[in-house]
Amino acid sequence: MKRFKRIYIEITNICNLKCSFCPKTSRKAEFMSRELFALILKKIEPYTDYLYFHVMGEPLLHSELEYFLDLCAMHSFHANITTNGTLIRSLSDKIIRKKALRLINFSLHSLENNKHNDPNYLKNILEFAELTGKENPNLIICLRLWNYSHAVPSVFNKNIIKEIKDFFNYPHEIQEIPQQGNGLKLRKNLYLSQSERFEWPNMKLEDIGDKGFCLGLRDQIAILVDGTVVPCCLDSEGSINLGNIKNSSLPEIYNSQKAQRIYNGFSSRILIEEFCRKCDYRKRF
Repeated sequence: MKRFKRIYIEITNICNLKCSFCPKTSRKAEFMSRELFALILKKIEPYTDYLYFHVMGEPLLHSELEYFLDLCAMHSFHANITTNGTLIRSLSDKIIRKKALRLINFSLHSLENNKHNDPNYLKNILEFAELTGKENPNLIICLRLWNYSHAVPSVFNKNIIKEIKDFFNYPHEIQEIPQQGNGLKLRKNLYLSQSERFEWPNMKLEDIGDKGFCLGLRDQIAILVDGTVVPCCLDSEGSINLGNIKNSSLPEIYNSQKAQRIYNGFSSRILIEEFCRKCDYRKRF
Protein backbone atom coordinates (compact mmCIF):
# COMPACT_ATOMS: atom_id res chain seq x y z
CA MET A 1 0.00 0.00 0.00
CA LYS A 2 1.08 3.61 -0.55
CA ARG A 3 2.62 5.76 2.17
CA PHE A 4 1.00 8.99 3.35
CA LYS A 5 2.77 12.28 3.92
CA ARG A 6 0.86 12.54 7.17
CA ILE A 7 -1.72 10.75 9.27
CA TYR A 8 -3.92 12.68 11.68
CA ILE A 9 -4.70 11.09 15.04
CA GLU A 10 -7.39 12.83 17.06
CA ILE A 11 -6.20 12.04 20.59
CA THR A 12 -9.19 13.92 21.99
CA ASN A 13 -12.23 15.73 20.62
CA ILE A 14 -12.58 17.80 23.79
CA CYS A 15 -11.55 21.46 23.84
CA ASN A 16 -11.26 24.12 26.53
CA LEU A 17 -12.33 26.98 24.24
CA LYS A 18 -15.32 27.85 22.08
CA CYS A 19 -13.80 29.47 19.01
CA SER A 20 -16.05 31.16 16.46
CA PHE A 21 -14.29 29.45 13.54
CA CYS A 22 -14.57 25.95 14.99
CA PRO A 23 -17.56 23.75 14.04
CA LYS A 24 -17.62 21.92 17.39
CA THR A 25 -18.68 18.28 17.28
CA SER A 26 -21.76 16.34 18.32
CA ARG A 27 -19.72 13.16 18.74
CA LYS A 28 -19.24 11.63 22.18
CA ALA A 29 -16.59 13.55 24.12
CA GLU A 30 -13.58 11.28 24.60
CA PHE A 31 -9.89 11.01 25.32
CA MET A 32 -8.06 8.30 23.38
CA SER A 33 -6.81 5.46 25.56
CA ARG A 34 -3.21 4.29 25.77
CA GLU A 35 -4.27 0.96 24.33
CA LEU A 36 -5.96 2.41 21.25
CA PHE A 37 -3.11 4.84 20.59
CA ALA A 38 -0.55 2.02 20.81
CA LEU A 39 -2.67 -0.14 18.49
CA ILE A 40 -2.92 2.69 15.96
CA LEU A 41 0.85 3.24 15.93
CA LYS A 42 1.45 -0.46 15.38
CA LYS A 43 -1.04 -0.58 12.50
CA ILE A 44 0.09 2.58 10.70
CA GLU A 45 3.86 2.32 11.26
CA PRO A 46 4.68 1.17 7.70
CA TYR A 47 2.58 3.90 6.10
CA THR A 48 3.85 7.28 7.32
CA ASP A 49 6.59 9.05 9.24
CA TYR A 50 4.54 12.06 10.33
CA LEU A 51 1.66 12.16 12.81
CA TYR A 52 -0.56 15.14 13.56
CA PHE A 53 -2.39 15.07 16.90
CA HIS A 54 -5.61 16.75 15.88
CA VAL A 55 -8.80 16.80 13.95
CA MET A 56 -10.98 18.29 16.64
CA GLY A 57 -10.09 18.93 20.27
CA GLU A 58 -7.18 20.43 22.20
CA PRO A 59 -4.34 17.88 22.38
CA LEU A 60 -2.64 19.54 25.36
CA LEU A 61 -5.65 18.58 27.49
CA HIS A 62 -4.73 14.90 27.23
CA SER A 63 -3.12 13.59 30.42
CA GLU A 64 -1.23 10.95 28.42
CA LEU A 65 0.40 13.37 25.98
CA GLU A 66 3.89 12.73 27.34
CA TYR A 67 3.39 8.98 27.04
CA PHE A 68 2.07 9.34 23.49
CA LEU A 69 5.13 11.36 22.48
CA ASP A 70 7.46 8.81 24.05
CA LEU A 71 5.66 6.01 22.22
CA CYS A 72 6.03 7.95 18.97
CA ALA A 73 9.77 8.14 19.57
CA MET A 74 9.94 4.39 20.13
CA HIS A 75 8.32 3.88 16.71
CA SER A 76 10.43 6.62 15.04
CA PHE A 77 7.43 8.83 14.28
CA HIS A 78 7.68 12.62 14.01
CA ALA A 79 4.82 14.13 16.03
CA ASN A 80 3.16 17.45 15.19
CA ILE A 81 0.72 19.29 17.43
CA THR A 82 -1.79 22.03 16.70
CA THR A 83 -2.94 23.82 19.85
CA ASN A 84 -4.68 26.97 21.01
CA GLY A 85 -1.74 27.41 23.38
CA THR A 86 -3.67 28.16 26.55
CA LEU A 87 -1.95 25.32 28.45
CA ILE A 88 1.57 25.68 27.09
CA ARG A 89 3.07 27.28 30.19
CA SER A 90 2.01 24.42 32.46
CA LEU A 91 3.24 21.77 30.01
CA SER A 92 6.37 23.46 28.73
CA ASP A 93 8.91 21.50 30.79
CA LYS A 94 7.13 18.22 30.07
CA ILE A 95 7.14 18.36 26.28
CA ILE A 96 9.80 20.79 25.06
CA ARG A 97 12.60 18.21 24.92
CA LYS A 98 10.57 15.28 23.62
CA LYS A 99 12.52 13.51 20.89
CA ALA A 100 9.48 12.79 18.71
CA LEU A 101 8.09 16.32 18.78
CA ARG A 102 8.82 18.00 15.45
CA LEU A 103 6.36 20.90 15.19
CA ILE A 104 3.90 22.88 17.28
CA ASN A 105 1.33 25.06 15.51
CA PHE A 106 -0.16 27.73 17.77
CA SER A 107 -3.58 28.92 16.57
CA LEU A 108 -3.34 32.52 17.72
CA HIS A 109 -6.65 33.33 16.01
CA SER A 110 -8.30 31.31 18.80
CA LEU A 111 -7.80 34.39 20.97
CA GLU A 112 -10.23 36.30 18.75
CA ASN A 113 -13.78 36.25 20.16
CA ASN A 114 -12.59 34.21 23.13
CA LYS A 115 -12.20 35.58 26.64
CA HIS A 116 -9.10 33.96 28.07
CA ASN A 117 -8.74 34.08 31.84
CA ASP A 118 -4.98 34.45 31.45
CA PRO A 119 -3.97 37.97 30.37
CA ASN A 120 -0.52 36.57 29.57
CA TYR A 121 -1.86 34.14 26.97
CA LEU A 122 0.16 35.46 24.04
CA LYS A 123 3.20 36.25 26.18
CA ASN A 124 3.32 32.63 27.40
CA ILE A 125 3.31 31.32 23.84
CA LEU A 126 6.00 33.73 22.68
CA GLU A 127 8.17 32.91 25.70
CA PHE A 128 7.80 29.21 24.92
CA ALA A 129 8.80 29.88 21.32
CA GLU A 130 11.86 31.77 22.56
CA LEU A 131 12.73 28.95 24.95
CA THR A 132 12.66 26.34 22.20
CA GLY A 133 15.45 28.20 20.45
CA LYS A 134 17.65 27.45 23.47
CA GLU A 135 16.32 24.14 24.78
CA ASN A 136 15.33 22.38 21.55
CA PRO A 137 16.40 24.36 18.47
CA ASN A 138 15.21 21.59 16.14
CA LEU A 139 11.60 22.02 17.28
CA ILE A 140 9.63 24.03 14.72
CA ILE A 141 7.21 26.65 16.03
CA CYS A 142 4.52 28.08 13.77
CA LEU A 143 2.41 31.01 14.98
CA ARG A 144 -0.83 30.89 13.03
CA LEU A 145 -3.20 33.72 12.20
CA TRP A 146 -5.68 31.96 9.98
CA ASN A 147 -8.41 34.57 10.06
CA TYR A 148 -7.48 36.95 7.25
CA SER A 149 -10.31 38.74 5.47
CA HIS A 150 -9.95 40.87 2.34
CA ALA A 151 -13.12 42.74 3.24
CA VAL A 152 -12.44 43.66 6.86
CA PRO A 153 -9.05 44.91 8.13
CA SER A 154 -8.31 43.33 11.50
CA VAL A 155 -7.23 45.45 14.46
CA PHE A 156 -6.84 42.17 16.33
CA ASN A 157 -4.30 40.87 13.82
CA LYS A 158 -2.41 44.16 13.71
CA ASN A 159 -2.00 44.09 17.50
CA ILE A 160 -0.89 40.44 17.51
CA ILE A 161 1.62 41.06 14.74
CA LYS A 162 3.01 44.08 16.59
CA GLU A 163 3.49 42.05 19.77
CA ILE A 164 5.27 39.30 17.85
CA LYS A 165 7.48 41.80 16.04
CA ASP A 166 8.40 43.60 19.26
CA PHE A 167 8.97 40.43 21.29
CA PHE A 168 11.43 38.91 18.82
CA ASN A 169 12.94 42.26 17.77
CA TYR A 170 12.11 41.42 14.18
CA PRO A 171 13.73 44.16 12.09
CA HIS A 172 11.47 44.12 9.03
CA GLU A 173 7.90 45.20 8.41
CA ILE A 174 5.32 42.42 8.71
CA GLN A 175 2.38 42.85 6.39
CA GLU A 176 -1.05 41.55 7.27
CA ILE A 177 -1.43 39.33 4.22
CA PRO A 178 -1.68 35.57 3.61
CA GLN A 179 1.63 33.87 2.87
CA GLN A 180 2.54 30.81 0.88
CA GLY A 181 4.34 27.75 2.23
CA ASN A 182 5.51 27.79 5.85
CA GLY A 183 4.91 31.52 6.17
CA LEU A 184 7.24 34.29 7.26
CA LYS A 185 10.47 33.11 8.86
CA LEU A 186 11.17 35.09 12.04
CA ARG A 187 14.28 33.10 12.94
CA LYS A 188 15.47 29.52 12.59
CA ASN A 189 12.48 27.18 12.99
CA LEU A 190 10.11 29.99 13.98
CA TYR A 191 7.42 31.07 11.52
CA LEU A 192 4.40 33.35 11.33
CA SER A 193 1.72 31.84 9.12
CA GLN A 194 -1.15 34.03 7.92
CA SER A 195 -3.99 32.58 5.92
CA GLU A 196 -7.56 33.34 4.95
CA ARG A 197 -10.42 32.31 7.15
CA PHE A 198 -12.28 29.27 5.88
CA GLU A 199 -15.53 27.56 6.76
CA TRP A 200 -15.29 24.02 8.03
CA PRO A 201 -17.38 21.70 5.83
CA ASN A 202 -20.46 20.03 7.26
CA MET A 203 -23.49 18.24 5.90
CA LYS A 204 -25.79 21.22 6.52
CA LEU A 205 -23.97 23.48 4.06
CA GLU A 206 -25.01 24.09 0.48
CA ASP A 207 -23.76 21.75 -2.24
CA ILE A 208 -21.27 23.81 -4.26
CA GLY A 209 -20.72 21.31 -7.05
CA ASP A 210 -19.11 17.97 -7.78
CA LYS A 211 -15.96 19.27 -9.50
CA GLY A 212 -12.79 19.48 -7.46
CA PHE A 213 -9.71 17.86 -6.03
CA CYS A 214 -8.52 16.96 -2.53
CA LEU A 215 -5.41 15.56 -0.88
CA GLY A 216 -7.52 13.26 1.27
CA LEU A 217 -6.54 9.59 0.78
CA ARG A 218 -3.61 10.83 -1.31
CA ASP A 219 -1.34 12.75 1.06
CA GLN A 220 -3.29 12.24 4.26
CA ILE A 221 -5.84 10.22 6.16
CA ALA A 222 -7.32 10.81 9.62
CA ILE A 223 -8.23 8.62 12.59
CA LEU A 224 -10.82 9.97 15.01
CA VAL A 225 -10.73 9.49 18.76
CA ASP A 226 -12.89 6.33 18.63
CA GLY A 227 -10.81 4.75 15.85
CA THR A 228 -13.05 5.78 12.95
CA VAL A 229 -11.00 6.41 9.80
CA VAL A 230 -11.95 9.32 7.52
CA PRO A 231 -10.30 10.66 4.35
CA CYS A 232 -9.13 14.02 5.67
CA CYS A 233 -8.57 16.27 8.67
CA LEU A 234 -11.67 18.42 8.01
CA ASP A 235 -14.23 15.67 8.58
CA SER A 236 -15.08 16.83 12.09
CA GLU A 237 -18.16 14.60 12.46
CA GLY A 238 -16.87 11.46 10.79
CA SER A 239 -19.32 11.96 7.94
CA ILE A 240 -17.26 9.76 5.58
CA ASN A 241 -16.73 6.67 7.72
CA LEU A 242 -14.31 4.35 5.92
CA GLY A 243 -14.08 1.81 8.73
CA ASN A 244 -12.48 1.48 12.15
CA ILE A 245 -8.80 0.92 12.82
CA LYS A 246 -9.72 -1.20 15.86
CA ASN A 247 -10.96 -4.08 13.74
CA SER A 248 -9.44 -3.46 10.29
CA SER A 249 -5.95 -2.88 8.96
CA LEU A 250 -5.13 0.38 7.21
CA PRO A 251 -4.64 -1.38 3.84
CA GLU A 252 -8.08 -3.00 4.20
CA ILE A 253 -9.64 0.40 4.85
CA TYR A 254 -7.69 2.19 2.12
CA ASN A 255 -8.37 -0.50 -0.49
CA SER A 256 -12.08 -0.73 0.31
CA GLN A 257 -14.51 -0.02 -2.50
CA LYS A 258 -15.73 3.15 -0.80
CA ALA A 259 -12.26 4.61 -0.27
CA GLN A 260 -11.11 3.77 -3.78
CA ARG A 261 -14.20 5.35 -5.35
CA ILE A 262 -13.41 8.56 -3.47
CA TYR A 263 -9.71 8.42 -4.41
CA ASN A 264 -10.40 7.74 -8.08
CA GLY A 265 -13.01 10.47 -8.09
CA PHE A 266 -10.46 12.98 -6.82
CA SER A 267 -8.03 11.80 -9.52
CA SER A 268 -10.69 12.61 -12.12
CA ARG A 269 -11.58 15.90 -10.38
CA ILE A 270 -14.98 14.48 -9.43
CA LEU A 271 -16.31 14.64 -5.85
CA ILE A 272 -18.13 11.41 -5.07
CA GLU A 273 -19.20 12.12 -1.49
CA GLU A 274 -21.89 14.64 -0.55
CA PHE A 275 -19.66 15.90 2.28
CA CYS A 276 -16.89 16.76 -0.20
CA ARG A 277 -19.35 18.67 -2.38
CA LYS A 278 -20.03 20.96 0.57
CA CYS A 279 -16.33 21.66 1.25
CA ASP A 280 -14.98 25.03 0.18
CA TYR A 281 -11.40 24.22 1.21
CA ARG A 282 -10.94 22.12 -1.95
CA LYS A 283 -10.61 25.36 -3.92
CA ARG A 284 -7.16 25.81 -2.39
CA PHE A 285 -5.74 22.82 -4.28
